[in-house]
Amino acid sequence: MSFMTELVITALLLVGGIFLLVGSIGLARLPDIFTRLHGPTKATTLGITGVLLSSLIYHSLRQGSLSVAELLITLFLLITAPVAANMVAKVALHHNTPAIPRTSRQELMPRAKERQAPDTED
Repeated sequence: MSFMTELVITALLLVGGIFLLVGSIGLARLPDIFTRLHGPTKATTLGITGVLLSSLIYHSLRQGSLSVAELLITLFLLITAPVAANMVAKVALHHNTPAIPRTSRQELMPRAKERQAPDTED
């Protein structure tokens, strides 16, 4: 394996690890369910994608052919993470879970719960 390949794999692992750490800290430290969703759906998904891409490159070069398993896991994760976050947010909304007081546009929450479009009084 060449030095440049090892450098790319290392960079993807480091960037992925940093995003995983930031997403995990966000999950633990953010104040309410609506802001807490950003940690696992954005940063952690990007982090695990970096780790899986580095694994894809490594195993593809070791086997001499494209490693499909890592590619399929990455695609599945990128498709399902936003859907799961949307479902968690909808459940929190329907259970009347309060948002933190400084959240803007809280008056839209009852309309979103009833699946109504926001009023356009602008």
